[in-house]
Amino acid sequence: MRLAAFTLLAVATFATMPAVAEKVGEVGVDWLGSDIIVEAIADPKVQGVTCHVAYFERGLVDRLKNGNWFEDPSNSYIACRQTGPIIVGDIDRSEDGENVFRQRQSLIWKSVNVRRIYDEANKTLVYLAHAR
Repeated sequence: MRLAAFTLLAVATFATMPAVAEKVGEVGVDWLGSDIIVEAIADPKVQGVTCHVAYFERGLVDRLKNGNWFEDPSNSYIACRQTGPIIVGDIDRSEDGENVFRQRQSLIWKSVNVRRIYDEANKTLVYLAHAR
């Protein structure tokens, strides 16, 4: 019964996510197991754009050593490039834009978010990565 409820919750969570990230790189930064993870995200409503998001992930040894188990730094990086002919679909053109991707970074609080904002005057797509 619990497994079925968990599966239903997992399916509902993933079904509401706007885009899926694919891990393309992992750079070890210290002997404590901390890494910088690089993921590729294709914009689901703008064909021909792929964003690469990098974020810091603390290792198990660092978490045990410092005792702050659920904390991760909020550092992130994003680079978006044209990877094919750009076809803009039905996107939110409001000033605050639209969430393209969200991924939890801790069990309780933190997530990495990618928002798309369309700069109408300059005919430019702007992507913003931030922690929440």
